[in-house]
Amino acid sequence: MLIPDTRADAVELSPLERERYARHALLPDVGIEGQKRMKAASVLCIGAGGLGSPVTLYLAAAGIGRIGIVDPDVVERTNLQRQVLFAESDIGRPKIEAARDRLLGINPHLQLDLYPERFTAENAVSLLEPYDVLVDGTDNFATRYLSNDVAAFAGKPNVYGSIFRFEGQASVFHPAAGGPCYRCMFPTPPEPGLVPSCAEGGVLGVLPGIIGSLQATETIKLIIGKGEPLIGKMVHVDTMTMRFREFKLRKDPECPVCGETPSITEPIDYEAFCGMPEPPPVVEEISVQELKALRDAKIPHTLLDVRGKDEITICEIAGSLKLPLPELSDRIDEIPKSPRVVIHCKGGVRSAQAAEVLLENGFKEVASVAGGINAWSEEIDSEVALY
Repeated sequence: MLIPDTRADAVELSPLERERYARHALLPDVGIEGQKRMKAASVLCIGAGGLGSPVTLYLAAAGIGRIGIVDPDVVERTNLQRQVLFAESDIGRPKIEAARDRLLGINPHLQLDLYPERFTAENAVSLLEPYDVLVDGTDNFATRYLSNDVAAFAGKPNVYGSIFRFEGQASVFHPAAGGPCYRCMFPTPPEPGLVPSCAEGGVLGVLPGIIGSLQATETIKLIIGKGEPLIGKMVHVDTMTMRFREFKLRKDPECPVCGETPSITEPIDYEAFCGMPEPPPVVEEISVQELKALRDAKIPHTLLDVRGKDEITICEIAGSLKLPLPELSDRIDEIPKSPRVVIHCKGGVRSAQAAEVLLENGFKEVASVAGGINAWSEEIDSEVALY
């Protein structure tokens, strides 16, 4: 049992709380005892974004006694399409401050712990230590692998969720309960930039609500000790067909974290090779100010936009040559080899990759724009939409 009987028995529900959770009390598998387990429980949510929003909203409303949120970011307008914790008036505020006001407004009985920092190899173990369950609301592989590893080390369940475009998936990784961990399926992270993020590939706004609600449900089931948690199973949903599929997951005896002879026994910082990588040193990088100066001075150059076609419909820098990165090698003859070629994407990762391709194909003067078109929007031309 995740929450020992002695711990749950020590919890009291006030008359106001009994009224609040009356609909839970009517459920045979929850009742007052299950509600006391929820009040005695503690959950650490990594991220207050698309997944973290529905997770924390529903866990707070359900009566989880203590919730910790780890998130260093501020609210941006692009968040509002899916991150339902926040309102227009929260733009520019730290996410955890806006989340605090919203969650305590839902449930003033909640103990809320706020961590305005990144989840790293240095702090992960100490952050998780006082909590019963880890909920993975991350959007990058570096934190996803780190969350998996520290939960496995601690013998605690990791309630996993992932979203991309129109599809999402959820599972519970819990080797201590006999199930696999995330690494049993994916032993090592993908190469940097190989898998696009939601910021690059997009995501349907309601999708994180679906997956986050599944994560909240799994968390409550683990806490009250009822039902069949998704241990050893993964649910996948395609919202375009509204088809749910369940996959069996097997524990890998050779898993580097939870296998019979683990090779990873302490947290590893993956930022260097599975976070947002720095452009390779052979690629020249220029700032958006330098690009503006180049354009203002009318110095001959080709401005190459390697974003996807859907992204270009949102915004563009006038006069650029549009050539999506996946088509670059096949259409490289469309790019003038002289004079200089300056490449931009959304944030600077794909443009650095494109610059390498051009250099490998005989181009001499090639540069990648640091920060991409979003930096151009923020620092040069606010009429170019930020997304």
